[in-house]
Amino acid sequence: MVSKASEKHKQELLEWAGQQLAKVSSSVSLPLSMQALDGDAGFRHYFRLNTQPTLLAVFAPPEEEDSHAFVAISRYLREQGVNTPEIVAADFGRGFLLVEDFGDRLFYQEMITDPGQAGKLYGEAMMSLMRLQQCPVVTIPAAEGDGMHTLPHYTQARLREEMSLFHQWFIPQLLGYSLSDDERSLLDSLYLQLEGAALQQPQVWVHRDYHSRNLIVCPDQPPGVIDFQDAVRGPITYDLVSLLRDCYLRWPTKQVREWALAYGDMAVDSGLMAPVTQKGFLRWFDWMGLQRHLKVLGIFARLWLRDGKAGYLKDLPLVIRYTLEVAEGYPEFADFTYWFREKLLPLCEQQDWYNDYQTAGE
Repeated sequence: MVSKASEKHKQELLEWAGQQLAKVSSSVSLPLSMQALDGDAGFRHYFRLNTQPTLLAVFAPPEEEDSHAFVAISRYLREQGVNTPEIVAADFGRGFLLVEDFGDRLFYQEMITDPGQAGKLYGEAMMSLMRLQQCPVVTIPAAEGDGMHTLPHYTQARLREEMSLFHQWFIPQLLGYSLSDDERSLLDSLYLQLEGAALQQPQVWVHRDYHSRNLIVCPDQPPGVIDFQDAVRGPITYDLVSLLRDCYLRWPTKQVREWALAYGDMAVDSGLMAPVTQKGFLRWFDWMGLQRHLKVLGIFARLWLRDGKAGYLKDLPLVIRYTLEVAEGYPEFADFTYWFREKLLPLCEQQDWYNDYQTAGE
């Protein structure tokens, strides 16, 4: 289970925030108070302070979260023109952060409320992604100003480690299915193909969770970008497919492909990648999405089974839909598709969280 922020941590965080604000402003209203906000899939705890403008006080347990990376990356990307939150103060030893508050207008909620905004919002999101990917992939100043933070590479080992969550958590732990040696070989072959396609692509900054719940509408500014602390150097289509084949929102296949190809054209025009055929770019995009969605099936299962976070179970049918739709489109994955349908899908249908994957997201 994920540990909760204790009352002691909350009180210490509030006191620390007041001390930091007193250093930068003489007009802070006291006493300070803070309101807990919904968390994310990680271990961070967010609290909105009653300042004007509002700020967020964050408790990121040092044993669980790398606040050094968060601060270093936020400051660097902000300097490069990506709208990441300003870091007001940090106490790395206690895991306390004081950061800019972008507000509550998540892209997700905006598009759920008014789907007609999708074209505009995705256009802004793709322009922001282009800005992110154009950032030089270099070592950046460390959060405490001493040394450098090196952006990790999305290596084959890292890609495999992520996909392994599928056969470590989703298949045996959530569905209760034991893999045979032949089935393990089938998955190993699938993983190798997906790894090869990922490593073949141009390598750029990768946010790793660039989707509608991590993008915030900021009036008269580019989208606010959050949850970037796990950024790596990796495949150019990774964040694009995270955005367009969002695990929480679904758009028509034709529209997604049009958006993806438009982004591919922008990437060529900007010099991020050499010209590639539409078929080749969509193959990169599709296969990268399959890698990501296999990982997500494992992550969502783990969030429930290990961390007690049941809210992600309802999103599994959409992730299954993405997985099967992409796999069905490529003869290389015919054996995997058949096996998933015959062995795993009947077990999924017995689960309380299951809804018909063929209509998930509609």
